[in-house]
Amino acid sequence: MRKEISLPHDHGHHQNLSLAGEILQDMDSFRTISEEFRTLGDPNRVRIFWLLCHYEECGANLAALLKMSGPAVSHHLKCLKEAGLIGSRRVGREVYYRTGEDSRSQLLHQMIEQVMEITCPELDQLTSKLDHAHPEDACQNPVHPADACQEHALRTVYQDDQLETIHQIHDLLTVHMDQRWSVETLARMFLMNPTTLKDLFKKEYGNSIAAHIREHRMEKAAELLRTTDQSLGSIAGEVGYSSQSKFTAAFKEYYKVLPKDYRKKHRI
Repeated sequence: MRKEISLPHDHGHHQNLSLAGEILQDMDSFRTISEEFRTLGDPNRVRIFWLLCHYEECGANLAALLKMSGPAVSHHLKCLKEAGLIGSRRVGREVYYRTGEDSRSQLLHQMIEQVMEITCPELDQLTSKLDHAHPEDACQNPVHPADACQEHALRTVYQDDQLETIHQIHDLLTVHMDQRWSVETLARMFLMNPTTLKDLFKKEYGNSIAAHIREHRMEKAAELLRTTDQSLGSIAGEVGYSSQSKFTAAFKEYYKVLPKDYRKKHRI
């Protein structure tokens, strides 16, 4: 038998308030609901969740779109995934994220866009344009590839843009051979997953970044030895070696001859 709650004032709906009061005592349920809202209590997390309601994306692209660092995006993705609001799938070494298809995720998405419609009309107008321009990708009809052919098509779309980035990285490295960049630095500069960067570079140029650029350095050094009177120290610095001794060792390993002997033999 339900226990009636004594209220100091009777406003004509005492019985209903007593029922509501009984529900309010269920702290565990309200704590669970509070956690749901707390998960989306960060604006960047809401942005990521909203985007993933419309598109499936990788972490590197999310970082570029949100103008955030990779680690920051990874943190928010982890929180959303632990809350069960998003899922992920792996294609090779790349991980793609999307919202869950459960009613909870869909309801939260609808709530975000309804609030957006009321409080941020300018954003709501852009959302409408987005859905109209890409209806096949919009949340009303989400595209979640499941078979191998669809995965291949998805990767092709990504790689068209990514290969252009790989070409830009190659140009940077070959034009500025006097400088050295780590893969992690390049990944941050060009907003690409480091593993993807290495894999696509090797696929495009047939060798690792280090080995490929080493070839360019040695070819440039050989050209300078043949056509200029620059000192070995000057040539070493121009092709990215911090000391003449390191350059000499690398050149000998590559051409099987010391730089000075190469110059005597091939001087133009």
